[in-house]
Amino acid sequence: MTIKVALAGAGAFGIKHLDGIKLIDGVEVVSLIGRELAKTQEVADQYGIAHVTTDLNESLAIKEVDAVILCTPTQMHASQSIACLNAGKHVQVEIPLCDVYKDGSQVVALQQQTGLVAMCGHTRRFNPSHQFVHQQIQSGQFNIYQMDVQTYFFRRTNMNALGQARSWTDHLLWHHAAHTVDLFAYQVGSPVIKANALQGPVHPTLGIAMDMSIQLQAANGAICTLSLSFNNDGPLGTFFRYIGDNATYIARYDDLFNGKDEKIDVSKVAVSMNGIELQDREFFSAIREGREPNGSVAQVLPCYQVLHDLEQQLSA
Repeated sequence: MTIKVALAGAGAFGIKHLDGIKLIDGVEVVSLIGRELAKTQEVADQYGIAHVTTDLNESLAIKEVDAVILCTPTQMHASQSIACLNAGKHVQVEIPLCDVYKDGSQVVALQQQTGLVAMCGHTRRFNPSHQFVHQQIQSGQFNIYQMDVQTYFFRRTNMNALGQARSWTDHLLWHHAAHTVDLFAYQVGSPVIKANALQGPVHPTLGIAMDMSIQLQAANGAICTLSLSFNNDGPLGTFFRYIGDNATYIARYDDLFNGKDEKIDVSKVAVSMNGIELQDREFFSAIREGREPNGSVAQVLPCYQVLHDLEQQLSA
C-alpha cells in the first residue's frame, strides 16, 4: 500500500522532508499546504504534488490522505496536531511539539485515545552520529558521565534555515533546547530530575532571549551543560561532546569524531546519512507496522515538562 501524505509548511524544513520522502518507497505526497499560494504552487510543481492549498482543513478533508507532516510555525504545532488526529490522520509534527506544556499533553492524550501514530521530529535521535553513540550505550560498551552541548546561530534578524525572512519567531528554549533535553534523557536512559537555566537580555524587537545557559542532571547521576546563542557569528550549528567511561565522542550533525578529532565512519549505522529521511522512514514504518514510533509524542513529552519548568524558573 502507498501511504498518501499531506505536508504543511513549504519552507526550509518542509523542503528537507520532501527531499527525504523522494528516497522512500511506497510514500507519495499528494497535498501541499503553505501560507502563500503562489510560492507553495512553485514548490508543488517542483516535486510533482497535485493538490495545493493555504488551508490545512482542506487537506484533512481529502479521504485518501493517510498521514500529515507539519513543518509549520511552532505556535501552531499542538493545535494542528490535534486537528490531524481528530480528522483520523497519522501525524508527524516538527520539533517542538508545543510551546505551552498543557497543549503538548493534550496531543498525547488524544493520540492515546485514537491509537493513531503521532510523532515529533526530534531528529537527533535519528542522526547516524547519535545513533552510533546510542548503540554503544545499548550494547554496554559506553556509559555517559557528561554531555557538553553548544547550539550556536547568528540570528539577530528573523530568518529561517535558508536565510529567508521568517513569518514567526524562533525560540532558544522551546525549539533548540528541546533537541538536547530530549536527547540527553534518551541517550543516558534516565529521566531529567534537576534543571537550571540562565538567560541573557531579551532582544528589543524579537522579544526573545538571545543567549541561554542550561544545566541538567539525570536520575542516574549523568549531567549535561547546554549553551545556546543567536548572537554567535560562526561556526554555526549544534555540537555535542559525549564524555564517558572509556571514550569521548564529538557529534556535529551527521558526522562523528573521537576525542582526538579523528573521524568515525557512521555510514553503515543506518540506511541513510540523512537524519530527516531516517526520521520520516521511522514514521512511515510505524504506520505500516501499527506500532509506536521512536520519538512518539508520548516519549518526548517529559522533555517539554522540563522546558516548562525552566520557563517558570526564568520568568520568576
